[in-house]
Amino acid sequence: QVRASARSVARMDGDVIIGALFSVHHQPSAERVADRKCGDVREQYGIQRVEAMFYTLDRINADQNLLPNITLGCEIRDSCWHSSVALEQSIEFIRDSLISIRDDKDGSKWCIDGTPSNQPPPTKKPIAGVIGPGSSSVAIQVQNLLQLFNIPQIAYSATSIDLSDKTLFKYFLRVVPSDTLQARAMLDIIKHYNWTYVSAVHTEGNYGESGMEAFKELAAEEGLCIAHSDKIYSNAGEKHFDRLLRKLRERLPKARVVLCFCEGMTVRGLLMAMRRRGVSGEFQLIGSDGWADRDEVVEGYEQEADGGITMKLQTEEVQSFNDYFLKLRLDTNTRNPWFAEFWQYRFQCRIPGHPQENHNYQKICTGNESLKDNYVQDSKMGFVINAIYAMAHGLHDMHKELCPDHVGLCEAMDPIDGSKLLDYLLKTSFTGVSGEEIYFDVNGDSPGRYDIMNLQYVEELGRYHYINVGSWHKGLLSISDYKLMTNRTEMVRSVCSEPCSKGQIKVIRKGEVSCCWICTTCKDNEYVQDEFTCRACDLGWWPDDELAECKPLPLKYLEWSSVESIIAVVFSCLGILVTLFVTFIFIQYRDTPVVKSSSRELCYIILAGIFLGYICPFTLIARPTVISCYLQRLLVGLSSAMCYSALATKTNRIARILAGSKKKICTRKPRFMSAWAQVVIAFILISLQLAVVVTLIVLEPPEPVKSYPSIREVYIICNTSNVGVVAPLGYNGLLIMSCTYYAFKTRNVPANFNEAKYIAFTMYTTCIIWLAFVPIYFGSNYKIITTSFSVSFSVTVALGCMFTPKMYIIIAKPERNVRSAFTTSDVVRMHVGDGKVAPCQSNSILNMFRRKKKNNNTTGSTNPNGKSVSWSESGARPQGRGSSVFHRLSVHVRRQAVGQSQTAVIRPLTNASQPPESEHDAGLNTAPNGSHPDDKDLYNLSEGHDGGPQHPTTHERGVPPSYSPPNLIDHSTDYPQGGPVDTLSSTVPDFDQFVFGTGNKSSPVAYKSSANQLPLSLQGEAFTEEGSEMEALNLIQGFLCESATQEEEEEEECVEEELAQSKLTLLTPPSPFRDSLQSGGSIPGSPGSDNNPPFTQNMNYTPKQSSFTL
Repeated sequence: QVRASARSVARMDGDVIIGALFSVHHQPSAERVADRKCGDVREQYGIQRVEAMFYTLDRINADQNLLPNITLGCEIRDSCWHSSVALEQSIEFIRDSLISIRDDKDGSKWCIDGTPSNQPPPTKKPIAGVIGPGSSSVAIQVQNLLQLFNIPQIAYSATSIDLSDKTLFKYFLRVVPSDTLQARAMLDIIKHYNWTYVSAVHTEGNYGESGMEAFKELAAEEGLCIAHSDKIYSNAGEKHFDRLLRKLRERLPKARVVLCFCEGMTVRGLLMAMRRRGVSGEFQLIGSDGWADRDEVVEGYEQEADGGITMKLQTEEVQSFNDYFLKLRLDTNTRNPWFAEFWQYRFQCRIPGHPQENHNYQKICTGNESLKDNYVQDSKMGFVINAIYAMAHGLHDMHKELCPDHVGLCEAMDPIDGSKLLDYLLKTSFTGVSGEEIYFDVNGDSPGRYDIMNLQYVEELGRYHYINVGSWHKGLLSISDYKLMTNRTEMVRSVCSEPCSKGQIKVIRKGEVSCCWICTTCKDNEYVQDEFTCRACDLGWWPDDELAECKPLPLKYLEWSSVESIIAVVFSCLGILVTLFVTFIFIQYRDTPVVKSSSRELCYIILAGIFLGYICPFTLIARPTVISCYLQRLLVGLSSAMCYSALATKTNRIARILAGSKKKICTRKPRFMSAWAQVVIAFILISLQLAVVVTLIVLEPPEPVKSYPSIREVYIICNTSNVGVVAPLGYNGLLIMSCTYYAFKTRNVPANFNEAKYIAFTMYTTCIIWLAFVPIYFGSNYKIITTSFSVSFSVTVALGCMFTPKMYIIIAKPERNVRSAFTTSDVVRMHVGDGKVAPCQSNSILNMFRRKKKNNNTTGSTNPNGKSVSWSESGARPQGRGSSVFHRLSVHVRRQAVGQSQTAVIRPLTNASQPPESEHDAGLNTAPNGSHPDDKDLYNLSEGHDGGPQHPTTHERGVPPSYSPPNLIDHSTDYPQGGPVDTLSSTVPDFDQFVFGTGNKSSPVAYKSSANQLPLSLQGEAFTEEGSEMEALNLIQGFLCESATQEEEEEEECVEEELAQSKLTLLTPPSPFRDSLQSGGSIPGSPGSDNNPPFTQNMNYTPKQSSFTL
């Protein structure tokens, strides 16, 4: 164990003594720590700093402006960079001070070297302050001792953060910045190169621990992750460094950057471990100012340290010191007790006979060796000199204030009060040796400036050299990537996870540090709020191209220029033109049979609905506004309601007429069959739809709103709810189903009344359209265009199916636009008399009511409707059973003056006992003049008049005695009884349907009646009036059936079977009341042309014929 007194001390006498602790030797090795035996001598951290103390004091003492007439001396001790050695040497400072201030007035004896003495030992002046030591951990230990005796301490390289705490280290000051700034500077370098995942190593002790703690705190704030953190002593053994290297390599290849907040010897130990493991180029080392630009750290291990980035306290090289130091000689430098030891170590020689002779060297030192060889100035030389100057300036300020105008020290400074000196030191401000400003803040720290060094191989020098590649000052980093990348192809990457791409966020895995993440892509409608959060945009908004914020989406609506809109508009325009044309034609030909027979009032309503239907696409396609929204809600439902309400009314009327034909005789006629009644019913149905629409408009006022069919689209539409759509369309659906139902029931009407078939086809097609519309509308986003086409197609079907046949007849076939094309024969011809029973299916009377279409050569008369009607009678008929007797019956339909009921009047117009007129082959000749005794009064009971019967016309021909079955005699008739004709009146609800037949296809023989042409025409309309023909038909039906029952049961069953079948297939039978009075010709194929067929009381009816046989 080395005693403190045995250690060398360098002294320089002066009026004020300043103590100094320099690491003249290396710290003790781990095996020799207990002995406190220091290592080899150090040039830069030791000898150069000792000589810097002498050099600086020489300059201060020579400066008459700084401490004039006061000489500064020093006492320099070796701290060996070790706390125990530094404390030991610091105690020597305290002991000398205590001896120097002892006042022994009682004559006590002193003990000098163990021998009592009456004389005090040579007195030593107390030290005013201490410079150093360099290590932070050593400085803390020394400060704990010095502050007990109020001795100020100024450090030149101790940068520990802890030393800034004035509550613990009141008397500590430093001319270097705190490690907080260095940690900040090192972190900025790491951030500059995007190294987010690094390993960290620090030296065991206050310097490394406090520095690393500051770095980790800053790294956590910046999101930098520490892959592995470890600490090690500078003098640790090889196995410890090998284990440390193994742990660092476990974090490869992600953590390739190793930050080392270490002292120089710790870095060297790590480089040596790399050499032993053959590791070179795997790591990017970043060192603190403990490494700086010291050659001794990397000497011999430059390859392992190649590319290392270090922090160096910014200071200029002191050239004047170089001049001083390089002139030192072994024989002349006697005030430095360690200089001979250093000389031997530097030149690897020994000085024979010298107390410090090193026998390990064989070479003899000549003393002429030059220090210029491989000379490198200490990187902190400027701070050492500035620390000494700071102490001198503090003493100068103190002297100037406490000893004004006093030469030398005054009593106030003898001895020097350390607490007062501390106050002056904190106020000191001067220009440093390199021109920088030196001052202390409240914590005793100086401003920080750092140079960034990079170890590179320099071709020009042929060796490795530290290159200044940047600087850090007051939080600003300036670094040259070009200089740093001189010998590199690419920069090292040290990340746990690669940065996420645009639109991605970091997801930290459980148990991992914050720098290890999984990149997750944000959803389409989300933007990156921060690196860990995706935030969804509100509806109607969408992330911008950089996915950094949301921007509003453009409003969309159906454009006029789109293909769908163009098709819909063109289609609607064509439909409007066609509708207007059809309406014009219908108005122009409103009094023709085609228009009148189709319920023209209802047709006008249908055309109006079709027109509105074609208008709908324009309101649907237009940009939604309040007006267009109102029109949409109104027209879509109303247009369809107008069409289908009128169609429902029409089909219902047809169905009721058809149903009436199936009822028994004398039933009440159907109600509300007039044209205006139909119009009123249609408007009631339309009003219901209008009420529904208005109610919904009141409950949900239409207005444009935004719709979001998808997160990427925003449409402006009218605010129609599902109820607003379903309710009007549901009502229209009921009308459509009603129309379809009635159209199906009336599908088998006669050919010349096949409008029901067109209605049926219209409704079937409409049902298909709307059945397709519903799923498309509610299941897709094309609601506007779907509604537009559905409405257009629906009204187009109605326009095409309902009006195309009529327009064809009116325009292309005007010869068919006559009444005869819409009615059957106007005559009911009956054979009354005895005869054999005809077979049920007999076709012998097929031509009785057949129309005369092409026989223009006959002598019979043609009525205005183009029908040839002939009333004829055979010659004398035998009376009695089996004889051939023909009775001609005329059935007239009229309105009763009272009760407004329809009646059918059957009048025999021939007398069986009267001989016939002259007979010719072609028929019977009519008498041109004169009156027949049996002329009958025929009344014009046309349905077009609501009044009573018109004046009678006289039929100028002989009439046989009338025959009227007893059960059909109407005693209430007011007609004259002058003739033998009995009158029969009975209500017949469905005449035309029952009697209509196809007729015989054979060409009958023309039969010419002898009667004069009747001047009066009894006209009737098939479906435009109130069913007069049907009432007459049922009257005859009852009469015929009852007559057949009297003759034979078998024939009755046959007739009833055929009647049942005919009612389902026939709607408009021949009418004997239309145009019959104006027709004087004979009907081809009438019984009058036969040779007295047998007469029978039985009535045989053939359902497929439009005639009766009595």
